[in-house]
Amino acid sequence: MNKTLDITEVIAELEPVEGHPVTLLRKARDLLGDRLGVMSSFGAESALLLAMVAQADPAMPVLFLDTGRHFPETLTYRRDLAQALGLRNVIDITPDERDTARRDPTGELWAFDPDACCALRKVEPLRVASLPYAGLVTGRKRVQASTRSQLAVVERRGDGADAQLRLNPLALWSAEDIAAEMDRRGLPPHPLVAQGYLSIGCAPCTQPVNGVQDARAGRWAGLNKTECGIHLGG
Repeated sequence: MNKTLDITEVIAELEPVEGHPVTLLRKARDLLGDRLGVMSSFGAESALLLAMVAQADPAMPVLFLDTGRHFPETLTYRRDLAQALGLRNVIDITPDERDTARRDPTGELWAFDPDACCALRKVEPLRVASLPYAGLVTGRKRVQASTRSQLAVVERRGDGADAQLRLNPLALWSAEDIAAEMDRRGLPPHPLVAQGYLSIGCAPCTQPVNGVQDARAGRWAGLNKTECGIHLGG
């Protein structure tokens, strides 16, 4: 990141191009350099953002949370898609082995305390892995769920020295826009989409949805939980 720019100045530079995802990514990369990273679940629609990242800079770091609980299809998709797009810097982030053995010795934490499981396998590993980055790119969209209906393209997280930029280049895109652009680019969806999985996380906590539910209704279905926690708070 250019030392003469603080987060407020970076946001001011980015807002004029926030409607053009590839331009936004290139501008953010110019401003933040190697302190810009991308978060990707390699989920249902991840291919579109990742294709734009590859177009902007295929060497941009892409952070993938390998929780140890993914569908096998997700891990295969992560490997094949990264190779097909020419992404050169996909980084697998795993939970701490000692913490996992101590806090989830049976591997069933997800069943009786899903918040604690998400903290162990996602929130805490990402918090550590993201420390070098002044800005993180996500694939979140307003249409995914009511909890994301006010999502901004350019966000500020935290204050002072702890402030971090979040970029959501596809925040305002409709489901139809995304499907059309994926088709135009010839991008493969996650293989589980054809089985009704429209938002794909860890296998134990993800199920298919019907046509009237929002895309994230199959995540932690039946629980008062809609987010794993990595996008909450400052």
